[in-house]
Amino acid sequence: MLFPILITIEFMYSSFRERKIVFLYFKALNLQILTKTTPLSPTKFFVLLKQLIIFKNSKHFKPTFMKKLVVALFIFFSIHTFSQTASAAKEVFEKIKKESKIDGNDKTIYNILNEFYDKNLQAENDEMGPDTVEKIQKLASDSETKNLHILMLFLMYQQHISQTAMVGKKPNPEFQVATIKLLEEETKNVYGKIPAIIYIYQYEALDNSDKKAEAKAIAVQGLKEYPDSVPLKVYTYISTKDPSIKDDLVKNHSNHWMVKQFDIKNIKNP
Repeated sequence: MLFPILITIEFMYSSFRERKIVFLYFKALNLQILTKTTPLSPTKFFVLLKQLIIFKNSKHFKPTFMKKLVVALFIFFSIHTFSQTASAAKEVFEKIKKESKIDGNDKTIYNILNEFYDKNLQAENDEMGPDTVEKIQKLASDSETKNLHILMLFLMYQQHISQTAMVGKKPNPEFQVATIKLLEEETKNVYGKIPAIIYIYQYEALDNSDKKAEAKAIAVQGLKEYPDSVPLKVYTYISTKDPSIKDDLVKNHSNHWMVKQFDIKNIKNP
């Protein structure tokens, strides 16, 4: 339970004293949660958050430290609650959104989502390096980051996908669909455009929920928006069996990891 948040704390808190305080805090918080028969509710979570804010002006804590602690608490709560249910996703997201500085002209988060996509999905092989990870970590740990709520929601989704994959389980389809829908709506509202990675995750969420027709429509629409996207070409071909898309994938993208993973070359057209 604590493993994801411990990693988060390691990069968010530079001093040993800060890490020690936060480790003890989350250890206590975790024990409290584990004694409950139901997940920590949003109401109880924000009671805990208010308790932290009381100490904001304390001489024992620097303001930057308190901001980091609040962000870490958001991450911890999101991992704990969303891994079990999606019913609170929108409510919690809206509360995080209220604390964010929203600015459609600031493309920092939009660009980091594209960088994640380019290096993790569009590249022939995984090219995600420590530089991108460090950028994400720095943005997530800074409460002054514009449109932080979008990044936080993306990381919640990514955490759920990664966590379930690590233990050999399928992601919660209800969580996937609800969360990625929020991401679609929010990125469109803030930036006026949906990033390619959101289309890809939407397809996967709908496909995992056995909503094949909707997944197909998302893949086709996404490919119209991003005609050079190899992942969207793969998903569109799987959904439509369009021979022209297969020819393009085999001829021009045969070394791409998704083309290999889905064995596109050996799929027979109907």
